[in-house]
Amino acid sequence: MTTVISKLRTGHVGLNVTDLERSLAFYRDVLGFQPLAEGKEEGRRFALLGQDGELVLTLWQQADSSYAPAAAGLHHLALSAGAIEEVREYEARLRELGVEFAYDGVVAHGEGAASGGIFFHDPDGIRLEISVPTGAEGVPAPVAGAPTCGFF
Repeated sequence: MTTVISKLRTGHVGLNVTDLERSLAFYRDVLGFQPLAEGKEEGRRFALLGQDGELVLTLWQQADSSYAPAAAGLHHLALSAGAIEEVREYEARLRELGVEFAYDGVVAHGEGAASGGIFFHDPDGIRLEISVPTGAEGVPAPVAGAPTCGFF
């Protein structure tokens, strides 16, 4: 009997946060994720967030400090948009809210790349990216000789 192994893909992503209410507001109100479920028991607070009923992101209130880029674990969370215009709409919304950006505006993933996006931080300093595979032709790549998403 031959065993068929399917290709794995990313399921949902779980993020530790310091303040569930603050992070829930950011991911729900700013990035558009829909709450699917929430745990409110003291010491076990969490929120399941999704799109079109499918779980995408889980927030766990169990961090006691902000994101540490030099620690092992999550490097950044990359989100895909449908078109470069959507990336620019998110950029405008995030700027209005005073969100911290890693680079100034839309940047390419590498020198001469068609793909690119915006790079910013959530309320706990977790590094986030919203990008598209095409549409960033001609925009600068802020990091020479390495992927833009690698060193922000």
